[in-house]
Amino acid sequence: MKQKYQGSTKVKRAQLQVLRREFEILTVKEGEKVDSYLGRTLSTLNKMKLNGETIEPNTVVIKVLRSLTPKFNYVVCSIEDSNDLSTLSIDELHGSLLVQEQRMQGYHEDDHMLKVAYEDRADKSKGQSAFRGGNGRGRGRQPLGKEIIECFKYHRLGHFRYECPD
Repeated sequence: MKQKYQGSTKVKRAQLQVLRREFEILTVKEGEKVDSYLGRTLSTLNKMKLNGETIEPNTVVIKVLRSLTPKFNYVVCSIEDSNDLSTLSIDELHGSLLVQEQRMQGYHEDDHMLKVAYEDRADKSKGQSAFRGGNGRGRGRQPLGKEIIECFKYHRLGHFRYECPD
């Protein structure tokens, strides 16, 4: 019965070697979230534990820190400097990495919004906008086209209130 449900020792050893190799080559894929990477890592660890392997938590922490993408380099340095890696739990590491990922994601969204706004503005200046004259170059003020100006007093287009003929 024991052999039937647990498998032979040769099979277990072979499975453990495959799982150890899988654990060693685990890295964060480009664009992958921290949650999904840690999920893959913990899944592999659970399979290893089912086959009798015992891995220290600090080994897992060091492995995760080592396999992050270069954009996390400053985070890794910060975690290594501020924590004792031998006592740092996987949950604490997960929380720290999630916070940093959310911060970085927030910055990238802001950068994207600025880029879109800048590109939109650049496209308008290339098309000789009705609001501004000139070729869209430089930082100086371009004169406004009066065809879009509305008189504040009589609400007619083409002039300012102080230029109003009435």
